[in-house]
Amino acid sequence: MTELERLGERLKAASRILSSETTARKNAALSAAADEIGAREAAILAANGEDVAAARSGGMKESLVDRLALNHDRIAGMIAGIGAVVELPDPVWRSSAAWTLENGLAVSKMTVPLGVIGIVYESRPNVTVDAFALALKSGNCIMLRGSSNALRSNRALVAAIRAGLEKSPIPADVVGFVDSEDRSLVTEMLGLRRYLDLIIPRGGRSLIESVVRDATVPTLETGTGNCHIFVDASADQEKALAIVENAKLQRPGTCNACETVLVHSRIAAEFLPKLQARIGSRCELRGCERTRAIIQAREAVEEDWETEYLDYILAIKVVDSLDEAIDHIARYGTMHTESILTEDYSNAQRFIRSVDAAAVYVNASTRFTDGGEYGFGAEMGISTQKLHARGPVGLAELVTVKYVGYGSGQIRD
Repeated sequence: MTELERLGERLKAASRILSSETTARKNAALSAAADEIGAREAAILAANGEDVAAARSGGMKESLVDRLALNHDRIAGMIAGIGAVVELPDPVWRSSAAWTLENGLAVSKMTVPLGVIGIVYESRPNVTVDAFALALKSGNCIMLRGSSNALRSNRALVAAIRAGLEKSPIPADVVGFVDSEDRSLVTEMLGLRRYLDLIIPRGGRSLIESVVRDATVPTLETGTGNCHIFVDASADQEKALAIVENAKLQRPGTCNACETVLVHSRIAAEFLPKLQARIGSRCELRGCERTRAIIQAREAVEEDWETEYLDYILAIKVVDSLDEAIDHIARYGTMHTESILTEDYSNAQRFIRSVDAAAVYVNASTRFTDGGEYGFGAEMGISTQKLHARGPVGLAELVTVKYVGYGSGQIRD
């Protein structure tokens, strides 16, 4: 038995205990972990500082360094996220339906934990805390495997979580950490069907595609975010400028940042110069031929329409209609998040009904597709698939069902 299999075996055993824990005991464990993260903030920031320095020296672009970096506010945000999960209703052992058969057998459809969840993720240390909190509250054990560039940060966070659990009613063995840079362990993890009930990849396209392709464990696919904003002819242009600025520049390294803006041809000559003045000094603009006839921008090539930049780059295309915008999104979108900026109710309704994405907005930034913003406390990722879960994966998406029947001696004819 390998070390990873032994870890899986311990988690599987712990999951049988955790599945029966009370809400009060789970909340106490979460609070204890949050307290310990706060108490160890200096050590966590020191470890993260080493990761950030190594990433910069290795040439990581700044928008991705931003995803890796921690500070006091971000650690406070992690702790607040745990607190939000504590306040949420327990999703376990809830009945969505109950009925009695003609023979008197009483049947209930009950929610139960999945068991052991594995998550493979890149860069963001906050995922370590989010995944732990959501897993524990939903009665699941968690196997964490972060990227090598965040190894020190994740190691410090897991040490704090486990130390907190040791002071709580819940054993520390509900959390497992793959403490190694060895990439072969990811491949082994994808095959731990005996121990893992679900695996979630969270990161760039290559990571997600390789996990979905190679895993024998059932996979919840979280998608890359080639997100679009369509500025309709009827859009309030001042609102549109603020929304595009926020969606592109607030945190460009996130999967819900806007990567392409589609502008209706009827307002392009008026709107595009305003957009360039608003963000052009902070963001490289890449445009179609019609865009470049109006403003200065680099030529956008086919690759630009299908790229999740995660950087200070924005692609712009002028379109002649709502249908053309919808067709462009259908061809190049990743079914993550799309937005229309319009004052035309009919166009808004056509857009939200026609666009195939996990989240669709009218007159709002794409940056709202986030478990914390939705009130989930945290998220495992943004699911872009259509089975089991779609959109931000919170507590409700981390349970399955069990049918329970109460009888009094019934036998089937």
